[in-house]
Amino acid sequence: MINDTMLDNAKMLLEYCQQYHMTISTAESCTAGLITAALTHHAGSSSVVMAGFITYANMAKINMIHVDDAIIKNYGAVSQECCIAMLEGTLAQNLSNIAIAVTGVAGPGASENKPQGLVFIGCQLYNHNAYISKNNFTGNRQNIREQTVLVALQQTLQYLCNHKNNIY
Repeated sequence: MINDTMLDNAKMLLEYCQQYHMTISTAESCTAGLITAALTHHAGSSSVVMAGFITYANMAKINMIHVDDAIIKNYGAVSQECCIAMLEGTLAQNLSNIAIAVTGVAGPGASENKPQGLVFIGCQLYNHNAYISKNNFTGNRQNIREQTVLVALQQTLQYLCNHKNNIY
């Protein structure tokens, strides 16, 4: 499921983080660890990757990274609000200075308000504002998960490049 393009993007992100002495933790729902797997595929990734939380179930989001259950009840697990809470909860663990979070519907099991392919991808530097993208991916479950990983890696690298003057 992890392809060469994902691995290339993961390597670029790792190299950027190594250059600036940054660390990453992830909170993954619909990708169930694929972002962390792409990052840790590369030798030397342990200097950058600190933790990967697989928060597939709502209770995992609540118990592992302290997403307020009211957010899930009011907005749903697949929402911008939940993605922000996942980022904040991941950063609150004090393991890393950047977090990546994804939550979405890879399918099946879509609803009218939450169609298959709806994925929120977020990244955030500690003590900075989060960047969240709302994505409507197409294809089957595997395609959606792969697109999510690719966009999450690209988006995070772009976010860091846009904030490079504020990293320290």
